[in-house]
Amino acid sequence: MISLAGLARLHEEYAEDLAKPVTPVVVGDLEIGDAAPTVMGTVNLSRDSTYRDSVAPSTASAIRKGQVQAAQGAQVIDLGAESTTAAARRVSAQEQVDKVVPVIEALAPQVVVSLETYLPEVVAKGLAAGAQILNLTGREHEDEMLALAAEHRAAVIMCYVPQDNVRDNVDVPGPDRAVSDLLAHFEPRLQHAREMGVEQVVVDPGLGFYYGNLTDPATRVRHQTRVLAECFRLRALGVPIGNALPHAFDLFEDEFRKAEGFFAVLAALGGTHLFRTHEVPHVRAVLDALEFLDL
Repeated sequence: MISLAGLARLHEEYAEDLAKPVTPVVVGDLEIGDAAPTVMGTVNLSRDSTYRDSVAPSTASAIRKGQVQAAQGAQVIDLGAESTTAAARRVSAQEQVDKVVPVIEALAPQVVVSLETYLPEVVAKGLAAGAQILNLTGREHEDEMLALAAEHRAAVIMCYVPQDNVRDNVDVPGPDRAVSDLLAHFEPRLQHAREMGVEQVVVDPGLGFYYGNLTDPATRVRHQTRVLAECFRLRALGVPIGNALPHAFDLFEDEFRKAEGFFAVLAALGGTHLFRTHEVPHVRAVLDALEFLDL
């Protein structure tokens, strides 16, 4: 079970990591870092996305959803035109561009827009349309995409991708080794990004993605929980930490919409700075309560 004693043990064992400084990522007037939690709303332009309430079947719907989420407290809106689930249909670069660019153009004057993709053609068009953050979900063309981010002075969310693409299922280390593996994974990639001219980076452990050895729902959610609680160890990288909040349907069943708020508490205690969610008003209220209350 999750307990105060268990959290205290983590704090005691890795206290040095908790004390390490993090350089904030600044995007316009938005600062992602220790000052305050940042909420990222999610709008999916793919019908294959499993969280149905986030699916926008049209451009008008996507714009409306983004505007509503911004009004509900999201400081960033993440747009994607292809689901990251392994069984989802692959979407061509041109189709992704056709779907996301009009939405970016409409939302960018109002709110910070993040573009989720792994294709350079989409990155080029999306950043030119006004996206200020690249949510990088693939590595096959990483240099080209980092170069585009540097050219547009865009921030990058660097997702944990041990393969070419998050759609390609692989096994990942178990909970006891997960954070150590994340550190080893991100350190050289961060260094390379800086060499490519990208200074503004958030690391994302990839808890919303699917892996070959985490197909059992109970195993998957235990892994997600452990990583969320230990994320503060990634402060050793010196950059902010972002997480997609789990919705753990098998655990919460009919109450799954409340799951992301529950995991937001654990993520906040564990050191997350950027909270990617489908349930913006609920998570915003939970994070505001954590900021307001004290012990």
